[in-house]
Amino acid sequence: MANMTEDIELSDRHTVQPEEQPTRKPTIRILLGCGLLQLPAWGKISSVDETLILRFDHVAGFAMTFGIWQDFYIQQQVLRGAGSATGVIGTTMNGVMYLSMPFLATALGRDHWAPWRRTVAIVGTVLASASFLLSSWSTEVWHLILLQGVLAAFGNAMLYTPTTLWLDEWFRDGNRATAYGVQFSIKNVVGTACPFLMFALLQNLGFGNALRIWAGMVLIIGLGGIALVPLPPESTRRRQQKIPWSFLKHRTFYVYAIANTVFSSGYGLPQTYLSTYASQYLHLPAAESSAMITFLNAPGILSSTGFGLLNDKVHVSAGTNTLISAIGSALCVFLLWGIKSNTVPGLLVAFAICYGFFASGYSATWGGWITDLEKEAAEHNEAINSGMLYGFMNGARGIGYVVGGLSGVELLKVGPLQDNQKWALGTEYGALILFTGISSALGGWSVVWKGRSCLRQMSLSSP
Repeated sequence: MANMTEDIELSDRHTVQPEEQPTRKPTIRILLGCGLLQLPAWGKISSVDETLILRFDHVAGFAMTFGIWQDFYIQQQVLRGAGSATGVIGTTMNGVMYLSMPFLATALGRDHWAPWRRTVAIVGTVLASASFLLSSWSTEVWHLILLQGVLAAFGNAMLYTPTTLWLDEWFRDGNRATAYGVQFSIKNVVGTACPFLMFALLQNLGFGNALRIWAGMVLIIGLGGIALVPLPPESTRRRQQKIPWSFLKHRTFYVYAIANTVFSSGYGLPQTYLSTYASQYLHLPAAESSAMITFLNAPGILSSTGFGLLNDKVHVSAGTNTLISAIGSALCVFLLWGIKSNTVPGLLVAFAICYGFFASGYSATWGGWITDLEKEAAEHNEAINSGMLYGFMNGARGIGYVVGGLSGVELLKVGPLQDNQKWALGTEYGALILFTGISSALGGWSVVWKGRSCLRQMSLSSP
């Protein structure tokens, strides 16, 4: 009888105090919500960055030019002011968005401001939408520089930065590189589809109505995506009252940041000039020339997630993963774009597809970089904020884009590297092609640096 009573008590105790089950991450909601937010955050930028200025070579100098929108502004003469000044809009938009991310990530990564992330994302969505709406009545170029180049860009940054912090906290214990890769894949979907969407809106509805419809899409999709993303549980949130700056004392951060800046300086050049190149040397129609941008972006839909999986599932080191992307990109530039692409259309298409695959996967390697920096901080018993690091990586990319855009103008002035046009390096794009290939290769230099560090440690430890 006593044994029965004891069994009942143990049973009751087990019922009253069950073991706590780990919270199952709503992975689909997280990735879907953050994925939807790629459209309002990057849609307008994608149509700017990744689309070429057709028939206007004199204003196609910057890597971050307005593409379809700028071409429409000049063709239809909807704005007063110098036509070349419209290129400042896209340059300003990219600069403001990318360079503000480190500051936003630093602020929102602190425990004091972390509860305000959703509010910041909502305010950013409303700001971007309102800026696009007001710009639909613009009559001067400076109106768009202020409304789209500054205000809309900052609103997009306010929307995008919280999504990266949410992803970082949800996937901090695993599959973070894959989660980042999925988002970059969706970003490539946006970059592939948006130019066609923007072109259709402009051609059928005109400048003002196209911007009003886009403003409505930004607001609806932005707010919907924010509502869809669940907030991370308390157990995954950091408790950091002070900003951890100790990572600035270690070389690893600078190695990855410099590699990212160098790679990004060349990454935007094919996106900016490939359609004009195809039209000028292969004499392709405007639609077929513009399709080169689709060939560039579409492979990234697969490769961005693929490079993330290499890090998380195959456990390829961050340096090796980066080297695969960087060297693959460089080989595509030298062996496909730099040889006979000026006379053989198939080579140019092959370059666009292969370069788009390897180069688009570069950003997906950031998750591995951050893991390396976390391990280094743990070895030194230092605090680190991985979400803030991700913001700094975006800032380094922004610097690279600006440097590459400015360099593109001067590289075209250098002209051909050969006396004849038998090879693509002999065209006026020769110096630009060479710069793109070299910057791609140097983007993988972290492996060389790590190899030298390992050899140095081995020599010091040996008797």
